[in-house]
Amino acid sequence: MGGPYSVALFVFHVLCVLLTLSEAGSQNTMACAPWCPANSSCASGTTCRCTPGFNSSSGEIFTDPLESCDDINECGPPMTVSCGKLADCQNTEGGYHCMCSPGYELISGATMFQNESENTCQDVDECQQKPKVCKGRSICINTQGNYICQCPPGLELNLKDPRLCIDMDECSSGQHQCHNSTICLNTVGSYTCHCRRGWVPKPGFQDKQMGTISCEEISFPTWTAPPEIKSQSLSGFFERVQKMSIDFKSALTQETIQYLIMSVDDLLKTPGDLEALDLSSRHHTATYLFSGLEQILRTLAKAMSGGSFIYHSPGDTELSLMVQEQGSGNITVGQSHARMLLDWAVAAGAEKSGPTVVGLLSSPNMQKLLANASLDLDLEKQTELEEIYESPVRGAQLRLLSAVNLVFLSNTNTDKLNSKVTFAFSHPWEMPGTRQELICAFWKSDSNRRGYWATSGCQTLGSRNGSTTCQCNHLSSFAILMAHYDVEDWKLALITKVGLALSLVCLLLCILTFLLVRPIQGSRTTVHLHLCICLFVGSTVFLTGIENEGGQIGLRCRLVAGLLHYCFLAAFCWMSLEGVELYFLVVRVFQGQGLRKRWLCLIGYGVPLFIVAVSAAIKSQGYGRPQYCWLDHANGFLWSFLGPVTFITLCNAVIFVITLWKLTQKFSEINPDIKKLKKARVLTITAIAQLFVLGCTWVFGLFLFDQRSWVLCYIFSILNCLQGLFLFVLYCLLNKKVREEYRRWACMVTRNKYSEFATSTSGSGSSQSQTRALRPSESGM
Repeated sequence: MGGPYSVALFVFHVLCVLLTLSEAGSQNTMACAPWCPANSSCASGTTCRCTPGFNSSSGEIFTDPLESCDDINECGPPMTVSCGKLADCQNTEGGYHCMCSPGYELISGATMFQNESENTCQDVDECQQKPKVCKGRSICINTQGNYICQCPPGLELNLKDPRLCIDMDECSSGQHQCHNSTICLNTVGSYTCHCRRGWVPKPGFQDKQMGTISCEEISFPTWTAPPEIKSQSLSGFFERVQKMSIDFKSALTQETIQYLIMSVDDLLKTPGDLEALDLSSRHHTATYLFSGLEQILRTLAKAMSGGSFIYHSPGDTELSLMVQEQGSGNITVGQSHARMLLDWAVAAGAEKSGPTVVGLLSSPNMQKLLANASLDLDLEKQTELEEIYESPVRGAQLRLLSAVNLVFLSNTNTDKLNSKVTFAFSHPWEMPGTRQELICAFWKSDSNRRGYWATSGCQTLGSRNGSTTCQCNHLSSFAILMAHYDVEDWKLALITKVGLALSLVCLLLCILTFLLVRPIQGSRTTVHLHLCICLFVGSTVFLTGIENEGGQIGLRCRLVAGLLHYCFLAAFCWMSLEGVELYFLVVRVFQGQGLRKRWLCLIGYGVPLFIVAVSAAIKSQGYGRPQYCWLDHANGFLWSFLGPVTFITLCNAVIFVITLWKLTQKFSEINPDIKKLKKARVLTITAIAQLFVLGCTWVFGLFLFDQRSWVLCYIFSILNCLQGLFLFVLYCLLNKKVREEYRRWACMVTRNKYSEFATSTSGSGSSQSQTRALRPSESGM
């Protein structure tokens, strides 16, 4: 060093040293000079010592005021500190500490330690941490000190974020196993193999392990006539179906559907011998048509090229189809007869291959086959009606108002749907009357394919302006019915049963009287006898068998209806024969004695037998109704009874008018036979009274089978009660000869009782003599 500056600096150091020595000498505890640098302390009066963890270039102790104490890196050479396995040394200012390597942690949960003996580092399971380290659908896999994110099949890692999985498009990348006859459709995380439009999965060619299918072109489903139904019309229809099957081409699917619907219309509009089938066979045919049409329309719809199709046939049958590969949300399908709202998920169901089909076929012509079908009321509805009417409800008389609507979907498992389907059915507006209700019903068949209407699972929401809205949790064939409930009136039933029982007793007394009273024997008594026999048999059958329990029209119900038809016709025929007898008595009184007994029986029993035989041969299914075993009102079959009854009543009325006119003329003659004329007048008036009572009874009786007329039902029941009683009074109690015979019988009974009493009270000897004395009088009686 040189110059004035160096000299001055030297002098300054010397002065500082002298001053330090001076202070040290005077004060032993005084610190060293203040020039010791940071991270150091005074070692002696002239030296400084670096604090632990620091060191100078001259060593731990130094005297040079220009020295500095620097941090010692214990984690680096040459002092490398060992923290043990799975740990790293971390240098700090003036020291160090050990920390577990990334992915590891101390058992105690602390973050650092000082030496290897304190090392308890173990692996951290990052997959259990929250929030999750792997995002989305990626799968976390723990490793020693780390983790990895893997993707499930069908997904791959995102290059921008390796913790996130994204969909892999197997269809575009060629990483799929779909057959060359199918179309690959990518889905999130996977793919599906679909048949091309107009193709269907080939039976037996499905790889369940790979989830792939093999497809073939759609063919017309097999549909043959039901073997148990014998009908030329039905056979002709299925011959047309077989021709459609042979000529079918998927490119002409819409034309095939149209031709099929027109063929169904031709079958139903001109049913021919279908109407001659019994009720069970007609309903079985309807069920068979429903199931076949559903299967064929569902199959053909999958071959259509367009997304929707609407067809209105010349026969007023309408078809609405909606076909879509994938769908979501609600869909509305419909036409003028009906509309339907449902969820696409319901339509697809578990169907994974092919398009989803929603179809609605509305046929007004189907009503003919479903006529006179019964209604099965579920327990909830039955309870509700009985609470309303406060009487048991045995069933309902039905009338179809709307078209019959067949619903079909790709989903074939429609017995219990996850979400309800809403319908709006159009029909002629009609205000329900007393005990009537508009109901939404569906067609149901039992194990024997016998069909009937049911309401379970369906709810009628409301009706307005000729449209009724319903909701159902299942699908079938639906219609709007006007139901007239058959409410059992216990008072009317009691009057009917008690009245008929009384009538039967009186008729039996009449029959015994006509058989046993000899003074009144004659042709008129023969007529009266057989009239009472017919009424007695008819009333007995009516009382025991008129009600059709179960609603099914079987052989028993048809036999009961036929017997009632025959017995009551025979009663009217015998009543007409009485008019003929009066005609011979009054008009031709001097020209003969009337018809012989064999001719009376031939006419009285033969004419009604002929009428019943012809009626049964023409339309045997006209015998029996769902509620009562009587003649069916449909197609005028009831006139097989009303016609002859009306004709007989009118003829008798004409005969009685002529008879009265002739009687008036004979009374005005110069020498009339007053005794004969009075007798003829009494007989004529009696016959007219009989005609009036029996005729009025059956005029009101015609309305007994229409429960809407309660007043007429009560009138009929009362007149029916009086019918046998009236005949007994008219022909027995008002007849002088019969009364005398009754008195004689009464006296015989009284004397016999007196004789028995006398015998029991007198002694044995006198008793025997009295008995012997009474025997001659008894024999004379």
